[in-house]
Amino acid sequence: MQRRDFVTTLATRMRTALGMVAFLAAAQAQTLPADIDPQSYSRLPLIQRDKLSGEALRVYDAVVGKDANGKDRPTPPLGPAATSLVSPGVALPMNQLNQYLRNPVVGTAMYQLCTLIAAREFDEPYEWNSHEGGARRANVDQKSIDAIKFNRPLDGVPEKDALVIRFGRAIFQDRKVPSELYAKVVEAFGQQGMFELTAIMGDYAMAAIMLRAVDQHVPNVTSELPAIKR
Repeated sequence: MQRRDFVTTLATRMRTALGMVAFLAAAQAQTLPADIDPQSYSRLPLIQRDKLSGEALRVYDAVVGKDANGKDRPTPPLGPAATSLVSPGVALPMNQLNQYLRNPVVGTAMYQLCTLIAAREFDEPYEWNSHEGGARRANVDQKSIDAIKFNRPLDGVPEKDALVIRFGRAIFQDRKVPSELYAKVVEAFGQQGMFELTAIMGDYAMAAIMLRAVDQHVPNVTSELPAIKR
């Protein structure tokens, strides 16, 4: 092995080891439940790329991608990707749908708003922690974020945000969308927009169910999701 290759390999292994040390330290600080893996923060162990081959490896690379330096990632990012890869047949289409929905016809702000609606409805802290900051960066009004976060009335919330929040609450809480509400959503966003709003909430509801099943914990919490009364 040439010296340069040796140094590169050693540096990669050191970064991986330091990352694992950081994960373990954070896990210990949180006092994770006995069935939670200290690397994945869930009930599932992290999948190791070097243990895969064939179709499983192809799907892993399609879902996980490269790191910032263009290198293969030895383990997947925590959360939906790490969870879904336990079933490659689920992971690939789930990832393809999510990648499309990140640039919907309704725009990034509405995408982020819908992720928060789904996260709140399933009390899913990992999703909330991942997307509250993204909603702010997409210029979602703080009143809209707080109305979802604390399950508040929609007084003072921007009109379109309030419409989408009512739409989400009708879907998740009432299990029925009234004709008048449906018509307003279509008028505001078009039929494709209405459907993509629904698809985003459905996508993140699916991810939330998976994350709740494996009791996904959140390392380095930046956005708390408080308990609410319903």
